[in-house]
Amino acid sequence: MKALYWSFILMLLPSMAYTQNTEKENEFTMSMQIRPRAEYRNGALFPRNEGQEAASFINNRARLSMDYKRSDLEIKMSAQHVGVWGQDPQIDKNGRFILNEAWAKLNFGQGFFAQLGRQTLVYDDERILGGLDWNVAGRYHDALKLGYANKNNELHLILAFNQNDEKKIGGTYYNDATGQPYKNMQTVWYHYKANEIPFGASLLFMNLGLETGDAATQDSHTRYLQTMGTYLTYKNNSWNLDGAFYYQMGKNKNTEKVSALMGSVQAAYTFNQTWGAVVSFDYLSGDKGDGDKYKAFDPLYGTHHKFYGGMDYFYASLFKDGFAPGLMDSRVGIRFRTSTKVDMELNYHYFTTAVKLPDLSKSLGSEVDYQINWSVMKDVKLSAGYSFMRGTKTMDVVKGGDHKSWQDWGWVSLNINPKVLFVKW
Repeated sequence: MKALYWSFILMLLPSMAYTQNTEKENEFTMSMQIRPRAEYRNGALFPRNEGQEAASFINNRARLSMDYKRSDLEIKMSAQHVGVWGQDPQIDKNGRFILNEAWAKLNFGQGFFAQLGRQTLVYDDERILGGLDWNVAGRYHDALKLGYANKNNELHLILAFNQNDEKKIGGTYYNDATGQPYKNMQTVWYHYKANEIPFGASLLFMNLGLETGDAATQDSHTRYLQTMGTYLTYKNNSWNLDGAFYYQMGKNKNTEKVSALMGSVQAAYTFNQTWGAVVSFDYLSGDKGDGDKYKAFDPLYGTHHKFYGGMDYFYASLFKDGFAPGLMDSRVGIRFRTSTKVDMELNYHYFTTAVKLPDLSKSLGSEVDYQINWSVMKDVKLSAGYSFMRGTKTMDVVKGGDHKSWQDWGWVSLNINPKVLFVKW
């Protein structure tokens, strides 16, 4: 892998020297990232039972990215090593260094382009498709993206077809346990930006092909799940308003019919350069547990850590087997900037199930999240956070653990992400 990177750089040097007196159309950028994060988990992701001890670890991302651009072509290659400190031996002959991104973008003029390869798919506020940058590894898709953009309009068509290997015979059975979570995907996204007012609107339609065949016989059966909806924004000097609504239908991987809803509204207000406040409400429909399972909405490949509490109890981790109660999340928060380099925020979430389960209250409990960020120097940011959850009996049933036990989580992260080389020729 190292030889590949240095060979690529050496190939560029003659072109750079030869064209130094011509129009500087070509750009080459190299950046690096080192991002360790220490975590203390005493009930994160899943509530703990009384007597279970807390866990601590330090994970790390080491990433090297290269990007080449000219008017009609862009190529990006990014490789990373991710894991936990101590996971690898001191003498390691089989290191884990993989390409997390490898794509090419062809620009055809007049706003048309085609981008293909391993890439992030980040759309709108990342509720349905997000980069999941909080995760040490991130999230990436193997896809072809066709697009068009002008001053006010942007349109993307995303196509994907996945297989486990280069098959000779045997049909198209796909084992998603070892690869992407879907067999094929067709997505259309459109965004409109107004000229006269700070208003934007997006439309999304996604058709997912999910493998439901037999692994033993390699007999392939594909079920299709459709997700469609809109995302609206309005932002001026003081207000930042947004809302989203999505509907899901078709069949899920369990071959159950789906008819599910998701909605969100958020209002943020900036009082001055120091203070701000935010309120939001999220609704994801759920299953009552009486055979109505197709009412549960799946937010798919979004960045769930952004929305449903920092402790990741919902959608970033699973409910207990047999439960899909949906979620209602009411949030209020404040933001405070002490200087140009330091800011912090405090958020309170009140969670309930979207449906009432038999003999249980809808209340799941409350979570408080605090985070502080410090720009230590250029390209270096130190962040820390602390959260705690006070659950209910309903939380015990649908997520596990003991709500009488203290549940909390803390973390410290250092993000070092400099651009180490930029050349135009």
